[in-house]
Amino acid sequence: MNNNRIIEIGKKVIQIEKQSLAALEERINENFAQAVQVILDCKGRVIVTGMGKSGAIGRKISSTLASTGTTSAFLHPAEGIHGDLGMVHRDDVIIAISKSGETVELVNLLPSFRRLDVPVIAMTANKKSTLARYAKVWLDISVKEEACPNDLAPTASTTVTLALGDALAIALLEARGFSAEDFALLHPGGTLGKKLLMRVSDLMESGDRLPFCFQEDIMQKAIMEMAHKRGICPVVDHQMHLKGVITTGDLNRLIEKTEQIFHIPVTDVMNPNPKYIHKDDLATIAYKEMEKFRIIALPVLDEKEKLVGVVHLHDLMQEGITA
Repeated sequence: MNNNRIIEIGKKVIQIEKQSLAALEERINENFAQAVQVILDCKGRVIVTGMGKSGAIGRKISSTLASTGTTSAFLHPAEGIHGDLGMVHRDDVIIAISKSGETVELVNLLPSFRRLDVPVIAMTANKKSTLARYAKVWLDISVKEEACPNDLAPTASTTVTLALGDALAIALLEARGFSAEDFALLHPGGTLGKKLLMRVSDLMESGDRLPFCFQEDIMQKAIMEMAHKRGICPVVDHQMHLKGVITTGDLNRLIEKTEQIFHIPVTDVMNPNPKYIHKDDLATIAYKEMEKFRIIALPVLDEKEKLVGVVHLHDLMQEGITA
């Protein structure tokens, strides 16, 4: 098989799946809205179940629901009829996935769902199937054809099912007002979680590591602070209110003018209108400020506008904090 034929096959698969998704879009109707409402009314969890490829897609749907504010778990139908059905409670909702609607392991669970009086949302291509007829809500995952040339391997149908699951998850997310901060709380170990949760106070240098000097000090004091505490020296009054900042750039420009730098008052060298950040601001805001003004560190103030820390660009980048 030559490359042109391989490319042709790849494009045909994408085309078939694209057409299947377009057809699905037309079927997002009152049934879809009802399914969303059933889940919103649920006091328990959304239990997703399916066999084979449907099960693999079901696991992804369950995972997406759980990460977007809808408590969810996956139930393997074969394991369900051998004891795992105990995970289903009366307050739960079932999303059952089967292209045919006749998957034996799944159909065998229906009497138990009935005894528990648990509503079932069926994702199936056959409206007249056992699963669809049993369900409280039927969602149509039918496709004109699979991308498989033998029309056997689930391809377009699994793509449609996955997209439908995503549509449910996002509709539920918006209905609940689930925010980016909520998402980050469920993903604290990821880069996104850090971006949305980490505050300047989590990264700033403070206490004994905080560089600063007073307005009446001379440059010798500022230089010592900068040498031992990473290249920036905020200038404050005795109430720790920020009055200016001296950076290595300021020091370099001073050395170019004179070698007698130690006894010069810090107020003659400092920038009296420095950029700063507050300790409760998101770390991403600090990064954006540094990037915008091409600086490598920012003084950090508290709610009383007093100096409490310094945050460095290097520390932000080391934590994966970027714009």
